[in-house]
Amino acid sequence: MKIGIIVAMDKELQQLQQVFKNSDVLVQKCGIGKVNAALGAQKMINEFKPDCIISSGCAGGNGDDINIQDIVVSAELCYHDVYCGRAIDDSTVYGQVQGLPARYQADPMLLQKAQQLSIINCQLSIHTGLIVTGDWFVDSKDKMREIIGHFPEAKAVDMESCAIAQTCYINKVPFISFRVVSDIPLRDTDASQYHNFWETVAEHSFQTTRTFVELLKQ
Repeated sequence: MKIGIIVAMDKELQQLQQVFKNSDVLVQKCGIGKVNAALGAQKMINEFKPDCIISSGCAGGNGDDINIQDIVVSAELCYHDVYCGRAIDDSTVYGQVQGLPARYQADPMLLQKAQQLSIINCQLSIHTGLIVTGDWFVDSKDKMREIIGHFPEAKAVDMESCAIAQTCYINKVPFISFRVVSDIPLRDTDASQYHNFWETVAEHSFQTTRTFVELLKQ
């Protein structure tokens, strides 16, 4: 199985390149934001032709059960900053690009494998659910409240996952997103948790992605 992993930033790339050193898994950086994410995913699909793509990196968490260094796996994904107005048939909802799914579902096989991770390692805190994506670094409680007002069930907020999901949907490539929770915006001010995360992040957070890849290759 040819597996591609996309990350947004150099910090994430350096972590995962060490995790997958001497591996046939392709790890690439796309850059921050939806356009960079979509371009990076399309480039990977065109050149590498992967059997599946994994988005890996960090995200802001949401929910009383979510803590820093927990891992959120996308059961579904949508945008928190897209609104196409009222469609002709009045069916387009907030967060949906008109003519495309309201929410992108993770590949069922990939999701099933991801759910096995907490069985393999009971010390892992893994949550499956909705990840919402937008071109906004959430550094205030007010912004997070606005996002959660539209998507109260969201487990994580990031800047790339849904754009990669949309690209994979169009190209019929199985996709899933793994996000390590770097901060909890509704419990924080001025993103201090996020900056501390990069000083204290445990290596096992990204090792979870490696364990997932090993499951896929079995």
